[in-house]
Amino acid sequence: MKDKKICIIGSGTMGAGIAQVCAQSGMNVFIYDKDCKCVDKCMEIMEKNLQKAAEKGKIRTGDIDNTLGRISKILNMEELPDRVNFVVEAAVEDLSVKKSIFKNLDEKYDSSVILATNTSSLSITEIASVTKKQYRVIGIHFFNPVQIMNLVEIIRGIKTSDDVFLKSKKFIEELGKTPVEVKDSPGFIVNRLLIPMINEAANILDEGISGREDIDAAMKLGANHPIGPLALADLIGLDICLKIMQVLYKGFSDSKYRPSPLIVRMVKEGFLGRKSKKGFYDYN
Repeated sequence: MKDKKICIIGSGTMGAGIAQVCAQSGMNVFIYDKDCKCVDKCMEIMEKNLQKAAEKGKIRTGDIDNTLGRISKILNMEELPDRVNFVVEAAVEDLSVKKSIFKNLDEKYDSSVILATNTSSLSITEIASVTKKQYRVIGIHFFNPVQIMNLVEIIRGIKTSDDVFLKSKKFIEELGKTPVEVKDSPGFIVNRLLIPMINEAANILDEGISGREDIDAAMKLGANHPIGPLALADLIGLDICLKIMQVLYKGFSDSKYRPSPLIVRMVKEGFLGRKSKKGFYDYN
């Protein structure tokens, strides 16, 4: 574990979470972002998360510095180490952005390096199509917050090799997570089930059938969900939910996946949930 080197591309919420769990597992982590402010904020997020874990007695105080000491900040992709085990891309959920990143990664790293994307819904096969070694591209979808959520979807593209899949599965298990195998399909497992539920909850609200608190209470008490679908949408981010809805709608060409007009309006108005302090609920 101590000899493993992991590169994380993208220093947002997911990048920070992935970097943290890798470093806590004893791996050496290199996190890249072209924006130095984003990388600095990423380090702050990780330090706060580790301090909270220490306060709850989940880790020792000394583990904070040890974990952060395994993480190196990189601001230029050319400065990423040449010899690594895994590269995990956790950039914005935009196909063109991810294709550009993977084309560069494919040119930089030899065939022994596995290239993984943390996409929540986009096609692994399409992302891999810009590379010359498509067999080493795979989807590794962590869930937010990464340091708490145990599930990781491992998505095989059409050309992903068995060896790459098995090594990716072992990598996830070394992080103490539970992997599930998925074929490349819009939304994979969780979001194909979860996002339509959030979409229908928004439609129920928009049609005046019930209020937000009652909709969430119904699913918490009637289906034993820990959080209601509207509150969950605020936690995920309505902009992210909308992007996944659009991927499902386009991918299946089925009207049942059509994004709720309410969510479309809210995103246009900048009501994105917790990160904008206003979504289906207000956050001050």
